[in-house]
Amino acid sequence: MNIATELFVVTFKIIWSFVLAGAKWFIRPREKSVEGQVCVITGAGSGLGRLFALEFARRRATLVLWDINRQSNEETAEMAREIYRQLKPSTGSSDRVQELPLLQPKVYTYMCDVSKRESVYLTAEKVRSEVGDIDLLINNAGVVSGRHLLDCPDELIERTMMVNCHAHFWTTKAFLPKMLELNHGHIVTVASSLGLFTTAGVEDYCASKFGAIGFHESLSHELKAADKDGIKMTLVCPFLVDTGMFEGCKIRKEMAPFFPPLKPEYCVKQAMRAILTDQPMICTPRVMYMVTFMKTVLPFDAIVCMYKFIGADKCMYPFLAQRKESTNNNESKTGI
Repeated sequence: MNIATELFVVTFKIIWSFVLAGAKWFIRPREKSVEGQVCVITGAGSGLGRLFALEFARRRATLVLWDINRQSNEETAEMAREIYRQLKPSTGSSDRVQELPLLQPKVYTYMCDVSKRESVYLTAEKVRSEVGDIDLLINNAGVVSGRHLLDCPDELIERTMMVNCHAHFWTTKAFLPKMLELNHGHIVTVASSLGLFTTAGVEDYCASKFGAIGFHESLSHELKAADKDGIKMTLVCPFLVDTGMFEGCKIRKEMAPFFPPLKPEYCVKQAMRAILTDQPMICTPRVMYMVTFMKTVLPFDAIVCMYKFIGADKCMYPFLAQRKESTNNNESKTGI
């Protein structure tokens, strides 16, 4: 195929991709079934991780829950088991109904510090021996230091990078080889809108999320280059979620109604819809797509003006001050 013909084909494919994307606004894609599939979720003990676990439990997936906090992880597991107990038997033949006890989904819990690659690899080996091969990997675990750069100990910066970014390398290296062998699987990166654009005061967090997104996009291209179309990738980039992680964050009060913190349940439901329809990326709310686009076309000084108008330039400062006060209070109690 000469270059002129190939250019025509590429142009047609690009236009067709726009048509397909537009059609999804009017025709909702059918959600795939994850019943019986093994789903690993990091950071499952609280926040979005717990909600992801409950959503996958409602869809009869076998859950493998990772968290550094054993107690909170077990609490999530018990919530999932309660959902399993309330589920009605799957519709199908009488043989399937009789086999239901054998196919009843299970929950497995593992205490794992994803910032340590040895812990990740050891836990992944336990999962393979005790559960089997996995189908879905939800890289959800995340932390925030809540310190200004010059006030933040190096150890906290390193931990933020390890948990929010480097852990994705370790979990993916642990589970991707089997996915490649079978040409089957789904990897989900739970990042943040702060991995697409930034604000002041959370340099370590933004850098970690930018890194996670870069890793995800590069891996997506690698899978496409290897013709591994059976392995799906979904990038989740929510705006600030009301989980308490950034409690105190505020923008200009007149603009606050237009950019409210997202309800965790809404965020996860939107992400689940994207995962189950093999959508490559989901930003919530949708205005985040426009913000990201404007960042690429506007001069930096124009972006600074917009930030100041919205109150996004110092939106993290109340959160940082609140974190500092909390830290000082804890140190005072310890001293007493």
